[in-house]
Parts: sequence; structure tokens; C-alpha cells
Amino acid sequence: MAIEQTPPVLTVSDLEVAARAGDIFHGVSLELRAGEVLGLVGESGSGKSTLAMALLGHVRRGARFAGGEVLFEGQDLADVPPAILRAVRGRRIAYIPQDPAAALDPAMSVGDHIRETLAAHGADGPGDGPGGRARRDRSARRVAELLERVRLPTSAEFRNRYPHQLSGGQQQRVAIVLAFACGPGVIVCDEPTTGLDVATQAQVLEVLRDLSVEQGTATLYVSHDLAVVSWFAHRVAVMYAGEIVELGSRDHVFGDPRHPYTRRLVGATPRLKGTGLPVGIPGYAPPPGARPKGCTFAPRCLLAEDACSAAPPPLREVSAGHLIRCIKDARSGGAQSSQTVSRAAVSDDVVLQVRGLSAAYARRRVLHDVSIEVRRGQGFGVVGESGSGKTTLARCLAGLHDDYTGEVSLEQAVLARSARRRSREQQRQVQYVFQNPYMSLNPRRTVGSSIAADVRLFKIAPDVRAETSSLLERVGLPAAAASRMPGELSGGERQRVAIARALAAHPKVLVCDEITSSLDISVQATIVGLLASLQQDADLTLVFITHNLALVPAICDQVAVLSDGRLVELGSPGDLFSAPAHGHTRELLRATEELGDLTRAH
Repeated sequence: MAIEQTPPVLTVSDLEVAARAGDIFHGVSLELRAGEVLGLVGESGSGKSTLAMALLGHVRRGARFAGGEVLFEGQDLADVPPAILRAVRGRRIAYIPQDPAAALDPAMSVGDHIRETLAAHGADGPGDGPGGRARRDRSARRVAELLERVRLPTSAEFRNRYPHQLSGGQQQRVAIVLAFACGPGVIVCDEPTTGLDVATQAQVLEVLRDLSVEQGTATLYVSHDLAVVSWFAHRVAVMYAGEIVELGSRDHVFGDPRHPYTRRLVGATPRLKGTGLPVGIPGYAPPPGARPKGCTFAPRCLLAEDACSAAPPPLREVSAGHLIRCIKDARSGGAQSSQTVSRAAVSDDVVLQVRGLSAAYARRRVLHDVSIEVRRGQGFGVVGESGSGKTTLARCLAGLHDDYTGEVSLEQAVLARSARRRSREQQRQVQYVFQNPYMSLNPRRTVGSSIAADVRLFKIAPDVRAETSSLLERVGLPAAAASRMPGELSGGERQRVAIARALAAHPKVLVCDEITSSLDISVQATIVGLLASLQQDADLTLVFITHNLALVPAICDQVAVLSDGRLVELGSPGDLFSAPAHGHTRELLRATEELGDLTRAH
């Protein structure tokens, strides 16, 4: 029997979750069926994670269920006693988090995590008298069996490892084991592969897919990565400002998007073999309490007309099983897939040179004899799997990691290994933008004071306030943002502030370390477009560290491929991606093409 013909395992009917400011989401109705993966996509702030947690009968502090129901095995999880929820969670409905390192107990081994989960839900079998040796043997076999199913080592040595001794992909697979251990009927996955490189991401998704099919589990997969959802999901729900605006099969939603918002999201997705820069969606989704009377997307929509603002549009069917919340039809326009930005001229002058760089952490070497040259005005990409040494290389360039041999030179002058021993002028010329902008900004200082501190440090401009305002406007933020705290900004806004702060030094080289990995598709496209324009307008040289190969052609003139700390291939994106010479490059491209093509046939 086809999945769509089976009865639903879980039904969400007209669900509403509210906070003091207003509805986080409302009027949400969904069904999950055994063996089905339902993808839930949308920008940050759309309500995706709140909806995902609501399926477990949970809302964050300050929020409440304000209407509707979540029906699972005859019970409304939005209105049952805590004791019933505790019995259901983990055993019948399980959760896989975005950050497994935060979800795993650092003081417990891998084996102890699994044994505790089985015991907590009575899934470790009956006892067998004093000592319980047979039970322990049975538990060890069960742990090994579960590890084998997610393609992890089953040895005692691995079972005795602690979370910090695992890679990110291994940590995520342990989290998957814990979720599937008791054979749940529903799995809720909240951005579980966001921070992983494309090869590891493909492995984790294959494990998830195989387990879902084997156990007939209904899966809700929350993500901002449309390409991953297109590969993984059977049906897709698109969420915007607390509403489902499009719902249908993945072929309908990604192959023939009918809502203007979905069409813009698809247009913002980078293509490995595309030309030009992906186009973001100007503006931001309205927060609870500030949403317009009519269509919530109307203020950002290219097709909006007066009727769109008069009343909320209904969810209507445009073809069998394909629903949109719009009075228009995006087929008539409203999308832009890419934009052409004139690239900065690349000179023959070498601005940054690395010779024979070998770096280590304590006794563990992570980079081996790496040599590269970065020319003035160039976008230089560095790609590879997690653990390949990309971030270590970036930190060596900026003087943030000094345990290395070899040389890093700026315009033929050898730089001190530590940034503290470099001259103020050398510090100014090489600036670093971190992957996590929230961690790089002082949460107790306003945006303006953080930027102003660097303006004063490098004595760039006499009028600090005017320069701060100019830098904010340069990265697409209003000057008024200077008075806001980092916690009041979205992820994309914080990343713009981090870039503005780096630009305060008027650098020659900007090192960007995975700065788009945690951003949603639209904001990612906007940030990449910003970097491309800055590269031209400010005569800026970029070192762009990423695991997203699809972004590389849009912003890089040359790309280096790292594997296990070694430089295995170097060349232009066109040459490397059309005729890769090294097996590792071919594997990265295979995984990217498999996960990253929204338009392939399913």
C-alpha cells in the first residue's frame, strides 16, 4: 500500500501556540504516516522549531497551547498530564536535536547513554536474578546491534568513548541511536545535519532514511536546507510567519512551487553548476504581535496587490494534494534565481602566502605541509570534510592558532605565529569572521559599542559614531541598529554585525570561517551577495572556508581541497568541479550533487 493511502500515525488539527507578544503559529494542520518523511522548511523565526516541539507536547517557557490538538494513539498531547507525556516521549515519540554535543552527557560513555535509554523505557528486557550477568550480556549485544545499524563501531573501545572523543557525525549518529532505540512511532528531527559537512551529512541522512523505512517510523524533518529536504522527504510543508503557506509532495513544492514565498526560497538556493549569485529575500518575517492583517508575506512579495492586505488568504488546493495560502499563483512570476555581480579584478600580486604549514593541537598534527598563495582581490575557497583542517588553517592565517611550523606571509613579510606578537598594522590587515556570530559579540554591549571599539583601536576615522553608522549601512543594516543588543538580532543580522566589526579595521584580507553554515537559505544568499559586493567595492581579498561546495562558484576564483590535513587539489571552481582529479574531491562533489539538486527527478 502506498504511504499516502495509509492512515495517519499522528494528526495535528488547527494547532495554535501563543506567547505574550502574540501567536507564534496558528491554524496548523498536518498528518504524519508510517514510513513517511514530512519536511518542514522556512526562514528563521517562522515557527518551525516551536511546531516540532509541540508534536512532543512541549512548548518553551512563556508559551502555551492556545487551541487545536495533537492526536497520537488516541491522546491529545497538547492536553495530557505530565506523567503520560513522560511515558510517551522517548519510547513512542522521539527527538533528534540540532546539536548532539549539547544533548549528550559529557560524563557518560556512548554505551552508558544507550543502556540508560533502554532501561528508562523498559526496553532492556527482564532481569535474571543475582548479578544479572545474562541481562548485562543481552544489553551489550543490544548496544552493539544498535551501533551497527547506524554504521558506528561496535567494539568495547568505542562503546567506552565519551562524547568529546567523537566527531560531529559520530555524535549525531549516537543521538539517532538514542531516538530509535525503543522503536518509536514518530521521530522529530530538528535541523540534525546543519553543522555537518556534505559527506557526513549524506551518511547521517542515509542512516535516518534506512531506519525510518525499516521501522515504519513517521518522521518530521525540520530544516532550512531545501536541497537536503528535497532529497530526504516525501512531502514538504513550507512555513512562514506562523502559518503553513504551501504543502504538497516534494515534486510539487520544489519542482512546481506555487506560493511566491516558496518560489523565492527555491531561487535563493545555491546551485553547484549555477552562474551568478543566489538572490535572498529582502526584509524579514514579521514576529508575533507585529504581523499584518492580511497575507503575512505581502510586505515582501513581488506579486502583492491591495487584496492581499485586506484579509488573510485561505489555504486552497491548486492540484491534487498541493495546497497554498495565497490568492495569486507564483507561476506568473515573482522569483529571481540568481543575480550577476561584477567580480573584482584579481591582480598578480600575492597578498597572502603560506609555505609548508604544519599545525598541531598538543601532539596531534592536523595540518601537513600546506602551501597556498592568495592574490589581491581574489576569493579563495577552502573546502573539505569536518576534521580536514579548514578552520585550523584559517586560525593560523589570523594568528589565532600558533602551534605550527612553516610560514604565513602578508605581502612578503613573515607574520608572527600569534596575533598578539603581530604589529597593530598587521592585525588590522587580516581580520576574521567567526562561524558563530553570537559567540564573537559581547552580549552585554550594544552593536554600536562593539563596532566602535574596533574603530577606536585601529584609529581608522576621527568621527567614531559616523564611521559606525556607515559600517552598519554598508552591511545592509540601519544606523539605528547601533543601539540594539546582540540578543535582539536574528542570526543573519548578527552575522552582518560581525562582518561590519571586521570591516572597521579596513582590512586587506577577510577570513570567513563557515559564516553561512547556520543561516537559513535566504539569509545565506544575502550574506554571500554582501561579501561579493564588498570584495569589489572595498578591494577586499576573501579567504572563504566552507563545507557547502554549492556556494564556492558564486564567490571564489580559486579553491583548495583539504583532506585529513593535506592539500589534495587546487584550482579554479570550474576546473575542479567539471573535472576533479582527486578521489576526495570527486566524493565531495558526488555528495553535493546528490543532496543539492532541487530539480532532479524523484
